[in-house]
Amino acid sequence: MKNRTAHPHVPRIAKLVFHSVAGLSVLGVIFLLFFPSVTGAQGLAERIQRVTLRNGIRLVMIQRQMSPTVAIYIRYRAGAVDEADGKTGTAHLLEHMMFKGTKTIGSRDYLREEKIIRQIVKVGEMLDRERSKGKEAEPAKLKQLTIRLKKLQDEQRHLTISNEIDRLYTENGAVGLNASTGQDLTTYQVSIPANRIELWARIESDRMQNPVFREFYTERDVVMEERRQRSESDPDGKLLETFLATAFMAHPYRRPILGWPSDMESIDIPYMEKFFKSTHAPNNTVIAIVGDIHFPSVLKIVQKYFSQIPSRKLSFPLITKEPIQSGERRIEVLFPAEPKIIMGYHKPPPPTFTDHVFDVIEYILSHGRTSRLFKALVDEKRLAENVQTVNGLPGARYPNQFVLFATPRSPYGCV
Repeated sequence: MKNRTAHPHVPRIAKLVFHSVAGLSVLGVIFLLFFPSVTGAQGLAERIQRVTLRNGIRLVMIQRQMSPTVAIYIRYRAGAVDEADGKTGTAHLLEHMMFKGTKTIGSRDYLREEKIIRQIVKVGEMLDRERSKGKEAEPAKLKQLTIRLKKLQDEQRHLTISNEIDRLYTENGAVGLNASTGQDLTTYQVSIPANRIELWARIESDRMQNPVFREFYTERDVVMEERRQRSESDPDGKLLETFLATAFMAHPYRRPILGWPSDMESIDIPYMEKFFKSTHAPNNTVIAIVGDIHFPSVLKIVQKYFSQIPSRKLSFPLITKEPIQSGERRIEVLFPAEPKIIMGYHKPPPPTFTDHVFDVIEYILSHGRTSRLFKALVDEKRLAENVQTVNGLPGARYPNQFVLFATPRSPYGCV
């Protein structure tokens, strides 16, 4: 929802309400864990080609010859929910770092660069430890370590080629190179000419095996600034973050994807490498390829570049189960912006029948201008400027929330 300009002296008062929901039964649509469900496509299931490589990679292919292009998604079953306590924000920062290149992509001399990286890790950890002391930190030591880290970073920069992955894709006609991190999943995507699939396989198989976390501390600062802009300075981001932290008392769904500030300040390269190895494994990966493809040819390319990557033992932290909620939770967030309201209801995840029920409820309540909530609250009673419901927030691997978002219409304020 777009944020409107509010009077500077009027605080934003947002009420967040949480309830428990059970016992509803209406026919719904089954959602898959790794992929959004597809409705209204007759015969789609028959057109899908599925192959599981010997190392566990699941490959899904669909031929669609509308243009000589191919859209490709790589999805890992790993996200913010899989981070260790005190390391929130790791999954999102890792997504950023995966664009920094590999041992062969982005380096002029990796053997020399590797030695510098080891020194950067050592000095960076020392600097983080000293900073964590707060007022007790020694200013002279902080200054010395900061200067030393910058010198090492400058030395490394002379040995690297910035943004080479992006350059390789762009020079070969690719568009839409992007990635996203959620509570449950991390996704990398790109659209390329159909005759460049082998280039994609060469780059992505290398990223899966040999990522190099260049510019780590610089990028960590970038992500912390992203958090300040999207969560701390943005009313919608602040509201949603507070909502989730209140809706879930124990379960890691309460964590922000961008991480808590104190955690972000202490994330280091060794933990990120550990997180990468334990989650971004072939046996935790799905690759989806759609477009102007020839199944045997694409399968041959994927097998050539990906099947030799060894599977790994997956390691995920023990997930704390959310206690049963015994009553309503209601809080207010003050912010100099237009009032908004969020209401959340605890519910089971897919593939339970109740989750399918809420898919239907979401559609009935807020899909389009003829939906029940839009007609009642926006058109008829004119209590709200807009209203929306979402099933499955913030993820789908564990029990989640059915959520209602609304912007009250002035001068009613919060309802």
